[in-house]
Amino acid sequence: MTLMEHLFELRNRLFVAMVALVAGAVVGYVWWGVSPFGLSSLGDLVTGPYCGLPQTQRFAPNGQCQLLQTGPFEAFNTRLKVGLAAGAVLTGPVWLYQIWAFITPGLYTKERRFAMSFVGIASVLFAAGALLAYYIVPAALRFLAGVGDGQFVTALTADRYIGLLLTMLLVFGVSFELPLLVVMLNRIGVLPYAKLHAWQRGIIFGLFVLAAVATPGQDPVSMIALSIALVVLFELSVLVAWSHDRRLARRRAEQGWEDLEPDEAAPLNHRVEPVADPPQYDEAT
Repeated sequence: MTLMEHLFELRNRLFVAMVALVAGAVVGYVWWGVSPFGLSSLGDLVTGPYCGLPQTQRFAPNGQCQLLQTGPFEAFNTRLKVGLAAGAVLTGPVWLYQIWAFITPGLYTKERRFAMSFVGIASVLFAAGALLAYYIVPAALRFLAGVGDGQFVTALTADRYIGLLLTMLLVFGVSFELPLLVVMLNRIGVLPYAKLHAWQRGIIFGLFVLAAVATPGQDPVSMIALSIALVVLFELSVLVAWSHDRRLARRRAEQGWEDLEPDEAAPLNHRVEPVADPPQYDEAT
């Protein structure tokens, strides 16, 4: 393709991705108040952590679990924001395929397999982190609501509560990409297992500091949950790095490269192989 053809293809694929996101946002907006196929509505899923608080600790003027609206368009903006986030997740295969279809012609077969594995593992890790955050938010809210010893009632506005929930999902999801980053750096030789083992205590301390800074609620429940999850994932990535470096060392030992000096040439076979004589043909053929 020429440069203009690449630009036209990029325009078309971005258009398809945007149409998919808009369609997903519409579905998410409608899903807010609808329970399709017996599933919970999106509004119930979003307000679930807040509604998990004891009724004596949350604001319930109508006897129902409701968020507080302080502006005329706050409910609409909140519903649209959540619908767009849910639509991006629902239509993820469509817009991810558009991105993949644009970049894959420039990749080799090995690079395509590597990229597909990377995207698949990254998606699973992000989903696991977001799921953990969703189940941690109720416990964090209960802790924060109980700090006042019954002297306060928790009346969260829709904007601030949704912002807290989405930020928690995003922070936990992105943080769960840590082991994938460590494994990738190990594969390209930047972080060998020896360095990871030597820096292990410092890295674990840094993970606890990261969890304390990254969690938006600043409550000990989410901090401890995120830090423990990051430490477990980091230890798993260290085991993967140890296994990879062990296989690499065994392969280098079989090839005789372990005992070489840095300036010594590798033991390659420089002997010239004999060339077979060309076949002889009769003049009649």
